[in-house]
Amino acid sequence: QVQLVESGGGLVQAGGSLRLSCAASGLTFSGFAMGWFRQAPGKEREFVAHITWSGFTYYADSVKGRFTISRDNAKNTVYLQMNSLKPEDTAVYYCAQYRGGNYYSAREYDYWGQGTQVTVSS
Repeated sequence: QVQLVESGGGLVQAGGSLRLSCAASGLTFSGFAMGWFRQAPGKEREFVAHITWSGFTYYADSVKGRFTISRDNAKNTVYLQMNSLKPEDTAVYYCAQYRGGNYYSAREYDYWGQGTQVTVSS
């Protein structure tokens, strides 16, 4: 079955950087678009970034210019490089496999990882 495992979260000061990884198994990774979402306490899960199977990328306005999504199909892994982090970036970050439709909607993703906590201190 499809498994997605995130890693790389942690505690960082404002202005710092983190790189999240999401290792996928049980699917033909190179044939699927992937996305990153995040969920802060008391808030709905929100779109962060999306990458197509061919490498086209899309970002939420709140992270554009600071975050970069990428993928390594040979390693079945998608990454999220996060720079210039802000306290408002604090959340659990999830990767997910895209099914189709609106890429910014969590409902259009079939499989999800367990999430990795990112905490940005001020």
